[in-house]
Amino acid sequence: MKFEDFWPRYLQAHSDPRTRALHVAGTLFGTALVATALAARKPWLAALGLVAGFGPAWASHAFIERNRPESFRAPIASLRADYIMAWHVLRGTIDEQYAKIRS
Repeated sequence: MKFEDFWPRYLQAHSDPRTRALHVAGTLFGTALVATALAARKPWLAALGLVAGFGPAWASHAFIERNRPESFRAPIASLRADYIMAWHVLRGTIDEQYAKIRS
């Protein structure tokens, strides 16, 4: 599947702003921990970074969206989409992305 086809499906699976907030927090914190782990050469910290990144995201799907995380279906596309979604949330342009898929 092309990413351009995946992106709208990904957005639909993250329609609740609380889910997006948990994803962005997990993505930023998890990325920071993995980067720190690489710099400090501490593999256990990288493992903690993965938990910090995926934990809030998966919990939001289980308890807020009540759907299956896209990372189970397409892990690479999902990771890419997670960073793109975080970028749009942080820039305040995420609503424009939802408007595009609805039109």
